[in-house]
Amino acid sequence: MGTRGIVLLAGAVFGLLGALLVTWGNPGNMGYCAACFLRDVAGALSIHNTATLQYLRPEIMGFVLGAFLIALPSGEFRARGGSMPIIRFTLGALMMIGALVFLGCPLRGILRLGGGDFNAITGLAGFACGVGIGTYFLRNGFNLGRSAILSNPVGGYLMPVLAAILMVFVVIKPAFISFSAKGPGAVHAAVWVSLAAGLIGGVLAQRARLCLSGGVRDFILVKDTTLLSAYGMILLVSFVANMALGQVHWGFVGQPLAHNMHVWNFLGLFLCGLAAVLAGGCPLRQLILAGEGSLDGVMTVFGMLAGAGIAHRFLLASTPAGATPAGQIATVVGIGIACVIGFVFREKISLAKGV
Repeated sequence: MGTRGIVLLAGAVFGLLGALLVTWGNPGNMGYCAACFLRDVAGALSIHNTATLQYLRPEIMGFVLGAFLIALPSGEFRARGGSMPIIRFTLGALMMIGALVFLGCPLRGILRLGGGDFNAITGLAGFACGVGIGTYFLRNGFNLGRSAILSNPVGGYLMPVLAAILMVFVVIKPAFISFSAKGPGAVHAAVWVSLAAGLIGGVLAQRARLCLSGGVRDFILVKDTTLLSAYGMILLVSFVANMALGQVHWGFVGQPLAHNMHVWNFLGLFLCGLAAVLAGGCPLRQLILAGEGSLDGVMTVFGMLAGAGIAHRFLLASTPAGATPAGQIATVVGIGIACVIGFVFREKISLAKGV
């Protein structure tokens, strides 16, 4: 099967499982959501204390372990890192804050649209525009440096080992891990169903290099639609599956875990898209990179977990009533910070100085 065939297959499976996971117990229009699921993991680990958003989502561990299990035998697992870890951590936090203002990562934006939630349209438009600005910085020399292969490969196993430990915690439920008794954190598919869906998603995302920010970037830079075609397939298949399952509810109002403040839907995913391009991948892609042995991916994921903690401890995350005042301020400030990062880390500055 060629590259485009693998990409289309991955999109079809993500679209189908994205709809089925809702039927099997996940929240509405949230079969998959890297950002929301990491937010729940952050709650379970007490990085934030919102009682309704605490669950070790097995899909997250599945993404990491699926990528690891397919990358290892194929020779694509490489322990590497060292490319501006603090900046990547910061970009991960900004990515998460933007996603939680929108209430979902770009993958969930596609799945929300496939379930009839028109609020996703403005969010995805903002994401594309944010990627566009990030691509402008890339064209003008933005570069966080190359990751170096580690002489000791042990560090590359960090995220797969952590994912395996968290799966054990899901099963044994130790007292130091929090699990929601009500709210979105208590709404989920069966553990082994969620894990299987995550493993399948991790394998396919690794093989297809799924990344919506990468797809938009490639289209802007070289008019390549390969990665974008996967997300078109996700939208198509999720819509057909949701229709068959009776899960399509058209409109802007009353959508599950969504709001209709369109400016902040747009700007939330704008920030997410901008930070994703600068970090080298959207939330899903960062999890896959972490599973492949990238400590740069690990730092970005850790940044996303920290961003979830910041967003919920300081009331930055939106609610179904809309974006909070603090979240609106944080979004604008976050866009400014991301633009400063994009401007400062340009190779052309060094070249101009003769370095």
